[in-house]
Amino acid sequence: MKKLIKTIINKIGYDFHRLNFENNSINNLAYYLNKNNVNLVFDIGANIGQFAQELRLTRYLGAIVSFEPLIDEHCQLTKLSQNEEKWSVHPRSAIGDFGGEIEINVAGNSVSSSVLPMLDTHSSAASGSAYTRNETTPICTLDSVSTHYLKETDKLFIKIDTQGYEWQVLDGAEETLKLACGLHIELSLVPLYDGQRLWMDIIERLNSKGFDLWNINKGFTDSRDGRLLQIDATFFRK
Repeated sequence: MKKLIKTIINKIGYDFHRLNFENNSINNLAYYLNKNNVNLVFDIGANIGQFAQELRLTRYLGAIVSFEPLIDEHCQLTKLSQNEEKWSVHPRSAIGDFGGEIEINVAGNSVSSSVLPMLDTHSSAASGSAYTRNETTPICTLDSVSTHYLKETDKLFIKIDTQGYEWQVLDGAEETLKLACGLHIELSLVPLYDGQRLWMDIIERLNSKGFDLWNINKGFTDSRDGRLLQIDATFFRK
């Protein structure tokens, strides 16, 4: 029966596998967060809470603090988190390298929204990702708000998914990074946003801060030719 079901699924262009560390990156990550007694995750660029929900489904039981700048997405995120005792949502704000206000470009698919201008490489590779409007959002550094959530006894892990703005997030998180045991960060292999720093720069920067590259998972792929454009990289402190 299992072979028959697999054959049918394959014929319509899909596949299925047993959920394990090798083929599920979030399951893998949650296992090591629990194993290493991580009890606080900063979810930067939370959108509507996809990453936090995946962590919960894979049995990460610690606290999560989500950060999201978009108006509608922040509203959805806040409503969703109300059912979770250990899931907090920071007041609507982008995270970057200064405090104040900034314009954020809202993408048609929401998840591709960024402070940075989008390049044709991105918009042509993902239908519906082009910008549709702008929103003004508060912006702050992670260092300026992390102490509101981080206790001395906490073991912190940071997830960053900010569509090309990762370098600026790190610029504003120098002190918080010293307290983190690891990071999960989206890295671009080619320029997708104007002015962004690419994967090698960020890996070298995190290595210099004492973090080892631990795992890489496939991310955004150009649907036209299969070229890999982004990866999700996990780092743990040496």
